[in-house]
Amino acid sequence: MLQRLQHHTHALSPTEKGMGIMALAMLLIPGMDAIAKLLSTSLSPAQIGCIRFAMQTLLLAAFMARGGSGTSAGVCRVLGQLMLSGLWIAAALTFLFWGLSYLPLANNIAIFFVEPLLLMLMSAWFLGEKVGRHQYGAVIVGLIGALIVIRPNWEAYGWVTVLPLLAAFFYAAHMATLRHLSGHIDGLASQFWSGVFACLFLALAMLFGEHWNIEQLQWHSNVSEHWAILLLMGVLSALAFGLINAAFKRAPASLLAPFQYLEIISATALGYLLFGDYPDAITWLGTAIILGSGLYLFQRERRTRQRLAAAGIDTR
Repeated sequence: MLQRLQHHTHALSPTEKGMGIMALAMLLIPGMDAIAKLLSTSLSPAQIGCIRFAMQTLLLAAFMARGGSGTSAGVCRVLGQLMLSGLWIAAALTFLFWGLSYLPLANNIAIFFVEPLLLMLMSAWFLGEKVGRHQYGAVIVGLIGALIVIRPNWEAYGWVTVLPLLAAFFYAAHMATLRHLSGHIDGLASQFWSGVFACLFLALAMLFGEHWNIEQLQWHSNVSEHWAILLLMGVLSALAFGLINAAFKRAPASLLAPFQYLEIISATALGYLLFGDYPDAITWLGTAIILGSGLYLFQRERRTRQRLAAAGIDTR
């Protein structure tokens, strides 16, 4: 039986391996969010994000050294864009972790799932990618789904429900910047340098927060009590992004993108096991609408790329 399993594993195509790697990465990511939610009672969102990026970049440095990616010449050519990417991802995680301190894990991630829809709009407006009326229609439907998720949460938690929506906006800006950088620098190097700059921006933000007494941007001195779980979050983060990079080297982005919706599975499970939270029927309805809209966009993009490829047009 073991020999048959090994034979089946060896028979997998690079695309199939990429899909499996991407699925594993997406199931790991909510673990980082669950840790952030556990830490939110003791540390500030900016502090959690800064430490996460510091550990993540240190661990990604080992992957980069082994792979030989991210040469200084290539980085210097796109330094400004890498700094901008770092700023966007720093803002995204601060708002995401801030939201996690109030909202159930699955609800927070459900609202955050409007990010692929926002990314499509940004890619059209700022990167010049062609978008048709069907895609715009899917975005509108997806945003309606987000409003369905937000409505009961607004009644229960108030304005903080907007925080994962802001996180989605800034993460979409981060991904659009990385998409623009894809032809200039290795994907793992982009993640590494974005993390470096995000860490620096959050450190500066905490200096500002200390001066103006902003709770979400302060450094709490009890951080030494949480180093073990912070280290686990850094390891999970580096592992997830390393897996994502490996997946994109084996399979096309349009095929892998829908796998990010697997996050809702582990987010719901972790939310229930760790915090006793379970989404209500309205939240599930809104989440289903968001997921359906995103999957529709991914499917249309995949078909478009297949038609262009069949016509001999480069779609990379």
